[in-house]
Amino acid sequence: MRIREALPRDAEAIADIHVRSWQTAYRGQLTDDYLDSLSVEERLEQHRRALEAPGEHRTWVAEERGRVVGFAVTGPSQDADADERTGELYALYLDPERFGRGIGKRLLERAVEDLRDRGFRTATLWVLGSNEAGRRFYEREGWRADGLTTSERVDCEMRPTVRYRADL
Repeated sequence: MRIREALPRDAEAIADIHVRSWQTAYRGQLTDDYLDSLSVEERLEQHRRALEAPGEHRTWVAEERGRVVGFAVTGPSQDADADERTGELYALYLDPERFGRGIGKRLLERAVEDLRDRGFRTATLWVLGSNEAGRRFYEREGWRADGLTTSERVDCEMRPTVRYRADL
């Protein structure tokens, strides 16, 4: 497996992983109707635009035998209370068939390295409060909930989200 910066040609694979990962990881946390309605086509344009004009965002992909099996997105923190030295992990998703194989850990390590290389000293990420597996993963990797919570609109409902922080 190798991790590399994503290219525009990776947009479809990233969109597919994004949808299938949500459908697997968030089953039981979000409604089945919502998860079943997610479509690669709808996510594809979002990811294509982000890869063609990334600005300050960087997308990293994990690749096995030439196939994209996971991705992570990094950049400056979008939080109102963040200073210019705070980065953010916006997303980290894997092909559901690859859960538990260390790929997420490797992607997270690359994302943190990228943020550190860009001069960020602290990083944050947001996770659904109900996402116990995700929260355990980040905690094992040294991230800690910093006490800030908010709500994110998902499936026409507000869902509690928790901010995690790590020193870089």
